[in-house]
Amino acid sequence: MAYGFSGVNKTFNSRQSNNTNLLKISNLENLIVAVRVKNIVLNESHPRFKELGEWNSLGVIEYEVVTSVKDKTNNESLSKNYSLAYPLNPNLKNFPLINEIVYVLTLPDTNIGISNTSVRQYYINNVSLWNHPHHNAYPTQPNTLPPSQQKDYIQTQAGSVRRVTDNATEIFLGNTFKERANIHPLLPFEGDIIHEGRWGNSIRLGSTVKNTNNNWSSTGTDGDPITIIRNGQGTQSDEGWIPVVENINNSESSIYLASTQAIPLNASSTSYISYSTNPPTSPNKYAGKQIMLNSGRLVFNANEDHILLSSAKSINLNSQESVNIDTKKFVTQADQIFLGKEDLATQPLMLGTNTVNLLKDLVSVVKELTNTLKTLESAPVAPGSPAIFPTLLAPMSQLNITLETLENQLDKGVLTSQRNFTL
Repeated sequence: MAYGFSGVNKTFNSRQSNNTNLLKISNLENLIVAVRVKNIVLNESHPRFKELGEWNSLGVIEYEVVTSVKDKTNNESLSKNYSLAYPLNPNLKNFPLINEIVYVLTLPDTNIGISNTSVRQYYINNVSLWNHPHHNAYPTQPNTLPPSQQKDYIQTQAGSVRRVTDNATEIFLGNTFKERANIHPLLPFEGDIIHEGRWGNSIRLGSTVKNTNNNWSSTGTDGDPITIIRNGQGTQSDEGWIPVVENINNSESSIYLASTQAIPLNASSTSYISYSTNPPTSPNKYAGKQIMLNSGRLVFNANEDHILLSSAKSINLNSQESVNIDTKKFVTQADQIFLGKEDLATQPLMLGTNTVNLLKDLVSVVKELTNTLKTLESAPVAPGSPAIFPTLLAPMSQLNITLETLENQLDKGVLTSQRNFTL
């Protein structure tokens, strides 16, 4: 006996020789079945958590076949009468919501080594009823919903586009999942591969597409690659069925990996007056290979080793208010350091130790002079000769006291920093 896709292929091959329409294989519906999710194990609070294997049961769903709709309330969704299905893909967690529809197929279980007929059910992709990333659930009894919500589900116009006209829906989607009417899908462009979460978070593996309304195709040529990681769609209209395009200035957090594109980022600060020549190109003007991050706050933390910033030209720190550095030791090595704009900062800084030594030498010489002048006060004066510098003797004494005080302060290092040093 063959199960799942191998069984489908076997049936297909056996019927082809009889020229049978493959879409009418009688037992195909028994191999892949559409079911409605009634409950799902997501944590240890599920009432059947231990019964189903504890943490090994994550993602297991309870379901009912869509063709056998039962009149049950949401409180009855924990009934043990429901069948079970396990996630098919162990590496991709894309669990459905309650009342979404998934495909179930039969494949071998963990007893395959004992019996090749031992099987259980596995589920794959959610059925995209509404073709929308937020949710694709459908109520068991849509006629029992309020009139406005009945229109959402059973009077839908324009194909499968579900136009939610109010802010909430009474359909049960889970204990914490609450429907939002303003979550928009992404607008695709030719060749895109897009992964979308349920809340406006997404990854687009796209390219430059000229003559379109996206905001990254103003430069480069068609087919130039771009990767956009977006968390949060930002402020959008309540018409959640209308697709949107990423906007780096509107999304809560974004990472753009560009090749030739110019990304129209409104940078918080673009003052480059410290540059005398060749200032950086403004972020919204640069077109080329770059990685652009944008959010309300950026944190770079290395808890074991270094943060290394390396650039072929310059590293610019640009802020509307201040640049603060808090550390035990700050070391800067450069051939030249300018405080201020390079072409205006023309006066060199003095070396502290050399300056102190020169001042000490000056103080010593002046002290010798004042001491010499003080000796003139007791020197004999010839009769009839005027006194030598009689008016300078008192000021010299006071100057000598001042010089001694200054010399003591120089010895104590009052002019030299104990924390900042230069060559």
